[in-house]
Amino acid sequence: MQDTLSKAYHEDGAVLIKGLLNPEQLSRCREAYDWAVLNHGPHATRMFAGTIQQSHVDNANPLAKERLEALVAELPLGSLFANLWGSRNVWYFAEEVFLKAGGQGARTLWHQDTSYLPWAGHHWGNAWISFDAVPKRNALEIIRGSHRGPRYDGTTFTNPDDPTQPLHGNGALPRLPDIEALRREDPQAYDILSWATEPGDVVLLHPGSLHGGAPVDEDFPSRRTFVFRFFGDDATFSPLPAHSDAGYPPQGVLFSTELEHLVAGAPFRHPTFRQVV
Repeated sequence: MQDTLSKAYHEDGAVLIKGLLNPEQLSRCREAYDWAVLNHGPHATRMFAGTIQQSHVDNANPLAKERLEALVAELPLGSLFANLWGSRNVWYFAEEVFLKAGGQGARTLWHQDTSYLPWAGHHWGNAWISFDAVPKRNALEIIRGSHRGPRYDGTTFTNPDDPTQPLHGNGALPRLPDIEALRREDPQAYDILSWATEPGDVVLLHPGSLHGGAPVDEDFPSRRTFVFRFFGDDATFSPLPAHSDAGYPPQGVLFSTELEHLVAGAPFRHPTFRQVV
């Protein structure tokens, strides 16, 4: 089974692990998640906060760093990634927090995390943990094998009329295809991975994969998701485009100072990232 999962992760870029977290582990994650939503960090973005229809996204909150490092060290995620990757070492990068509520949250636009963060290599993984039973129609979608390239320019996420509006611009990275438009023309245009999940299930995703979706609607009005990000031995630094229209430094906006010493192709390492395996 482990060999099958490892092969699927390397080839497809994502796998579903059923029932990975027990009720006690899931409860601890939910407690940390609820705290993180209330105590957001400098990278948080919010819409309609305090209302029924609200959304919240946060990344690498320094206020949560110590408690989340202690939490992930006691979860089975590090050892799971070590086995999937065949990596001797695993480090925890940081968290991402998602909240959509009110039954009117549009789908997240297609993107690769590697358009926004300076990551390359095989040993990267996001552990996607939802606290609600998620129907397939409301689930995350991943394009099978897209983690193998190309690395597209990211969308700005700001223009509803153009879901591929380039983040960096200048032609440094190829522009995203309009995946939803192409799917409307041909529903089989892409090989899509997506799963209905129950609390305790975990979706493992290579962040170079094209992914999006996970909307809410009247029948599934709220989605609460914690994402824990990890990397292993074959994780390297791949700077973002210079002179980005978005004003991003080559290191990205997370841990920019800590990563200043790295050059393209260097192992992705810094003492700020807790080793969990």
